[in-house]
Amino acid sequence: MPVNTAIKIREAVENRSTVSIRRLQQRLFSYWFDGLVYNQIWEDPRVDMEAMELDSSSRILAISSGGCNLLNYLVAGPHSIRAVDLNFNHICFTRLKLAAMKRLPDYNRFFQFFGSADREANINNYYQYIQPHLDRETRQYWETKSLFRKSRIRFFANNVYSYSAMANFILLANVLSKRFAKDPQELLAIQDSREREEFFEKHFAPFFDHWLVKGLGRLPFLFYGLGIPPQQFDSMKKECNGQLNRLYRKRIKSLACDFPIEENYFAWQAFCRRYDVNRRIAIPDYLKEENYETIKKRIDAIHLNYTSLTEYLHQQPDKCLNRFVFLDSQDWMDAAAIAELWTEVVRTGMPGSRVIFRTASNESPIETALPAHLRKHFVYEETRSRELYKKDRSAIYGGFHLYVLQ
Repeated sequence: MPVNTAIKIREAVENRSTVSIRRLQQRLFSYWFDGLVYNQIWEDPRVDMEAMELDSSSRILAISSGGCNLLNYLVAGPHSIRAVDLNFNHICFTRLKLAAMKRLPDYNRFFQFFGSADREANINNYYQYIQPHLDRETRQYWETKSLFRKSRIRFFANNVYSYSAMANFILLANVLSKRFAKDPQELLAIQDSREREEFFEKHFAPFFDHWLVKGLGRLPFLFYGLGIPPQQFDSMKKECNGQLNRLYRKRIKSLACDFPIEENYFAWQAFCRRYDVNRRIAIPDYLKEENYETIKKRIDAIHLNYTSLTEYLHQQPDKCLNRFVFLDSQDWMDAAAIAELWTEVVRTGMPGSRVIFRTASNESPIETALPAHLRKHFVYEETRSRELYKKDRSAIYGGFHLYVLQ
């Protein structure tokens, strides 16, 4: 693995002007984040695609993360997707996903690899179809032993969705839920939304008031596994006036009750760390058979880069992009870093460019971070943003935001 991975992440997260305790927290987060954090992205691609209004002229810049949303976007047929990430683990995960889509001979083997992700046949398929087409760094990454004392490619024989920092956090939450409330998998079996909400209120709502859950919920380092840095954790505390257990309860209830459970794959991952592999309804669009050939034909539209958003934009010509997907990365940044990023958006963005991102709290940092001469270039689609936020099936963020470059 490149030795500068942790350094890149630390530079993105750390604010040099902060006091020593915060710097220590940021340093701890940067080392924690230097691993496989997400094996599934937690931003709803349907909301992204509706906000971006994708078509054949769309030139997208996005953060790669687990790579699944990049493939989802291809269903809409954009001109190109340029993906970046500071986390080398995510880069390798996405490289594997792209190579698998391109090289595996049929849909069933692709679904078996990333849908079921728990078959010994996946290992054979990796060496037969995928490995010969990977670069040396990526091969080395997947064939090297991890902290779990097995080569990482072996994850795909034992449910890859159990091997990540996010998965470990979900496991802890599920263990506590089983001990003090109910097995969250029981929610997945309740099809009627009203019955599911009553079940949640009876068995799970009191769980968030348990002294142990409330105490653990106040520890910022516990959430580093979710990719939540200290400054993002503080934003969440501010939104709920320190009543974090109430915020957690509200968002988990939304995840469990506000959307049809039979198709919400975010809920399936949260409550049992897998997809609905039997009916294949609660799965991402890129894993659905009707989209397989379309995505496979368009896979070369994705270009992957191991760098940051701002570093990548510095290297691009004027007016070359028109869609920007920042995920929640700006929650990591101070005002100066945000202003530097949006200065590059003004330069590289075509007129009418659409910029989307999410935040841990409900407020957009752009309203306070950008100086007036830079802010005037963008229209904040605030009402539309709130409408789209309500549609986000992952329900783990506090806000969704859409800006348009004038």
